[in-house]
Order: sequence, then C-alpha cells, then structure tokens
Amino acid sequence: MKKLTIALAQINPTTGDLKGNLKKIISQAKIAKKQRATMVVFPAMAITGYPLDDWLRGQELWRQTLETLHSIREKVQDIYVVVGLPVRRQKKTLHAAVVLYNGKIITVYAKRQLSDMSLLGERYYFSAEHTLAVFSIDGVKIALTMGDDIFIEEPQGFKESKVDILLSLNAEPFAIEQLRQREIKLRKYARRQRQTILHINMVGGQGELVFAGGSMVIAEDGSLRQRGAFFQEELLTVNLEALKFRVSKLLPLPTMPSAVSLIYGALVLGVRDYFHKNNFKRALVSVSGGIDSALVLAIAVDALGKENVETCYLPSRYSSKLSNDIVRKQAKLLGVTNTTISIEPIFKKYLATFEDKRLSVTIRANLQARCRATMVMTMANSDNALVIATSNKSEMAVGYTTLYGDMAGGFAPLCDVTKTLVYELAHHRNDISHAIPEAAIGRAPTAELVTDQRDSDDLPPYVKLDEIIKRYVELQQSRETIIKAGFSRTMVDKVLKMIARSEYKRRQSPSGPRITSAAFGSDRRYSLASGFRF
Repeated sequence: MKKLTIALAQINPTTGDLKGNLKKIISQAKIAKKQRATMVVFPAMAITGYPLDDWLRGQELWRQTLETLHSIREKVQDIYVVVGLPVRRQKKTLHAAVVLYNGKIITVYAKRQLSDMSLLGERYYFSAEHTLAVFSIDGVKIALTMGDDIFIEEPQGFKESKVDILLSLNAEPFAIEQLRQREIKLRKYARRQRQTILHINMVGGQGELVFAGGSMVIAEDGSLRQRGAFFQEELLTVNLEALKFRVSKLLPLPTMPSAVSLIYGALVLGVRDYFHKNNFKRALVSVSGGIDSALVLAIAVDALGKENVETCYLPSRYSSKLSNDIVRKQAKLLGVTNTTISIEPIFKKYLATFEDKRLSVTIRANLQARCRATMVMTMANSDNALVIATSNKSEMAVGYTTLYGDMAGGFAPLCDVTKTLVYELAHHRNDISHAIPEAAIGRAPTAELVTDQRDSDDLPPYVKLDEIIKRYVELQQSRETIIKAGFSRTMVDKVLKMIARSEYKRRQSPSGPRITSAAFGSDRRYSLASGFRF
C-alpha cells in the first residue's frame, strides 16, 4: 500500500445548526491539511446533525443543506473531504455521504441497510439504495460504507473492485451492551475480508441519544491499531502505510474503559449537550439526601461546572437529620450553593384545605412530592434554571414515583439507569474523587414520606426487581421464562402488573440519556389503554 495519510474528524454536530456544523467541518479540514493529510473523513450526517426526524419533511432544511455543501466545496481545497448528509434523488430521501475534492463531487454513496431503531426512524424517513461508491487516491482504492452496510459482503463487490480501504461513516447511538460487539464484528470482518477499515463515529448528546465517538482504525489482519476518544471530539490521523502487515491470529483487544465508566461518560455528555445545545445556562437539582439525587448532582456538576449548578433541599416533618447532613456535606464537597426551605407550612395548608376528607397515607405522601415540585419549579423559574429530575429506571418501570411530583423536571439523567446501577455509578464517581457522601450510598433507600418508610415496604429488593425489569423490558423475556429463572410467581406477577399500569406515567416523564438498547420512550411502545393480561 502506498503512503496515504487520512484524518478521521470525530466531531460533535448539533441537529439543525448547519452554520455551526459548517464551522466545525472547515476548522477540522484546515487542521487536517496542516497535518499533511490527503483526506479528512467526517461522520454520517455531519452536515445536519442527527437524527433529523420531521425536519426532513420541510424545504428549509434542504435549502440550508445545499448551501452548506456548496460552502464546503468552495472553502475547502487541496484535500479530499468525505462527509455525511441527507440527499434527495429522484423523489427519494437518502441517508448519504459525498466525497469532495477541489469543489467537485467525486462520488456519492447512499445507505443500504436502514436502521430499524425507533429513535432514528431511518426506515420511516429514508429510502435505501444499492450502489457501490469506490474512488482512488494515488492508486489506493477506497470504498464508502455506512452503518451496517459494511457487513453486506455481496453485492457490494469490494473484492471484485480490489478495494484497499473501507471508510465506514457512522452515527451510532450509545448502548452499553452493543459497544464492544460492534468492535468485535468489525475486527472479524476486516480479518476475514483482508481489508483495512476506518470506522468514524459521531460524538455528542442529542436529546435522548448519546453518540459515543470511539472511532476505530482496523488493519486488514483484524488488529485494532487506533481508537478515538469516547465522548469527546478528536482528530485521529492515520498513516495507512503503517497498517500494511499481517499476523496469524487476532490480537487481544486493546484496553477499553469499563462499562460503568462508559455509562458515566455517556450520562455526563448527555446532560452537558442537552443544556448547551438548548441554550440552558443553569441547572437546579432538588436533593433529598438519597443516592439518586446525590448521583444526579455529581453528574450535573461534572457536566456543567459547579458555578452553573445549584441545589435545593425541601424537608418535611418526615425528613431525617441524616438527610440534612448528607445534603450539606455534598454541597460542600462539590462547591455548590444549597438552599433549604421546609415544605411543612404549605403541606399543612393543603391538609387543612382537605380537613373534611380522609386523606390516605399514599395521598399524603404524593401531596408532599407535589408540594416540593411546586417549590422547585418556582425556584428554577426565579433563577432562570432548568430542573434536573432524579427518578431512575427502576422507579419509572414500576411507577414508584409521583406524577407532577418528583417526576418534575426538564431532563432526567437516570431515566435509563436502574437502581442497582445507580450504586455502581456512585462508587465509580467516588473512585475519581470524593463527590458523594458515603452515608448516601450506605443508607437504606427511602423517600421519607411517612414515618420509618423504606422502599422495601412496597417493592421487592432492588437486586431482584432490577433483574426482572432487565429480563422483561430489555431482553423481552416472557413471564414464564422469568419465573423459570428462579423468581417467585407472586413477585413476577406483581412487578409485571406494575410495569403495565405505569405506562401513563412514563409517557409524561422527562426524557434523558439512553444507555441501553431498551430505554423507556421510543425504544418501547405500548398502548395507554390495554386489556392485555399476562
């Protein structure tokens, strides 16, 4: 293979911000030229950001896309540019990529294998095409692929075209269970086909989705030679001459961050980009002294900086001294401002208003949560801040959270994080630096809405509950399969019924970062009115 230097520009575009994305593309192209790269490659949909959803139905997006493409052709010279964008051709909308050089379009590639992931909606918005896009630079043959197209061995014709390099442009949403599998599949494919793969992936948070980056350079023997950073922009320079070597078997995988580290990084980036891309400046976290709000506060500070995060503690007659101590200690640890205001006066007024009616324990508990929600939203409005909700996936699954109460907020970092994972993430964060008081991690889970209340009063132990949720929601196992796995019929029936009747709550909950392939929301759709029985 002749000497060829290619730069992989792992950028963080913003959906719809074509001017901002253009600046990133031009800037990275200029840096690549200074590094003497022959070509710079950007992720799928780098021009427009992703996903685009119904923006694809309007004319303005197409006008701006063409203007942006024209600007790249005009302003970037003497270097090949490969960039993803939507294209219209013969009344079809294509998920495409173009190769540009000195103002000319060298070739265009359209995605063949459209994702069936609901959050991307590719099969709804795009049409597939079955073409091969191969071009040459200094005698080196390069083919474009996108997403899972690379695994279609026929009829892509890579061997027939004697392709040296496969450029795989991607905008792959983060899901922890799929990340390592993608790398393994690519390495096996490269070794089997004897082809070098440059896998470029988008980075950044876009609403529910987080794009992890982690671009890869895989030699034709299947060895992973370079990997881009996770959850941050990077320009990865690749010397193709140095990749031309063979070994008898796959080399061991290079060290990858632990699963809990990757998940934490995804949550931080998800929060950061949600705020920055929507022009929110400040965050307000309602802390309780519990593990969930403590973890959310640490994530918020890591994402936005302590100067942009404030907390409020809203105790009631049932709040303990331990909770108060935890709140104060964590605020000091993280250097954030905390405001403490008792909800007791407003709670008493509500109780007095309903003095002629009997209010059950559950109603009184929910009323406290709604008192807090009213106060925290008022405080956020007065400080021009966005409330970050603290409910986790376990609570959302079984409805163990109060509608218009502790569900209130503009973004929910833990909405795809089970309770047991919350503890793992808390320990991980403390391994970095002490950010969460040990007392918050060690105490028994409690909402402190009645005297001596514990989550275990109403729910199975979280270790068992989370395993049932994973099996039913993420693995889509049947009731009988879960029971056969060792869980009692009574427990399984209780949990599955709670999941079914809590759909209306989940539909009204704030969105948050998706870290699994089965997050609540667009990944999982069920009717609000259903007579289905297990």
